[in-house]
Amino acid sequence: MVRALCRVVAMGLLMMGGLLLAPNAGMSEERLPSADRMWRQLLGEAHVLGLPTKFLKAVPPSFVQFAFDDLHSYAAEYHLGEHRMVLNRALSFNGAGATLRPLGRLTHAEIGTLYHELFHAYIDYLVTTAEASPEVALDPVLAFARVQQGCHYGAVLITPVVQRKSETEERFLTERESWEALNETWAVFVVWIVWNQLELTSSAGRSIQKSGKSQDEWLRRLRSADREGTLRGYYEPEDPGERAVVRKRYLAAASRLSEQEAVVLMENVI
Repeated sequence: MVRALCRVVAMGLLMMGGLLLAPNAGMSEERLPSADRMWRQLLGEAHVLGLPTKFLKAVPPSFVQFAFDDLHSYAAEYHLGEHRMVLNRALSFNGAGATLRPLGRLTHAEIGTLYHELFHAYIDYLVTTAEASPEVALDPVLAFARVQQGCHYGAVLITPVVQRKSETEERFLTERESWEALNETWAVFVVWIVWNQLELTSSAGRSIQKSGKSQDEWLRRLRSADREGTLRGYYEPEDPGERAVVRKRYLAAASRLSEQEAVVLMENVI
């Protein structure tokens, strides 16, 4: 897996934090809708931190509606269909629940959680656009995702007991379950990229976009993550009886992110 990724990592990393687009050019910041302002803020600050912005730029600023609430289980939640992202009030500026706190003042874990949900918003946008214009050819990323949904996530191995990684069971997933398993696995990879970008940049003092020790360390970490099977997602069982027993089913290492998926995400999303 890593050998093929090495061919695209330099190009993929160089595209991280590319030129900041300015939606609604010509409008003053005060006149922009709140969702547009927050999206512009997010893009600008992600660019400064050297974080991925390519897939964020594909989403229109007004597509995602932001809200703040006192969440207890997660730092952020994305609601499909509603195109609504609910953020923990602690992530807002001064805890006021009006706008997002600057990314530079969030912890790496908080930024990772935010990116996890932002990636779900991106996939939601691709699906929404495809459903609105079925006569138009599918976005390449979405087309690939649909193929992988059946080929890679239709039948998977899970770990019934998360702590016992060597014990696995086969599951034939429903359409909803396989789509969720794919989305969560891909989001886990995106978060892994963001987390390691932040860790290496802060510790080494230079971006992994430039060849050198930081980029070498990034590749070493990627090899380790692939070898250990950590790049894997989960899904919520559709069967009510199973869901009453366990909230999530985690994929086993054998059903982790594939080499082809990693390459497509690095080239087309990151």
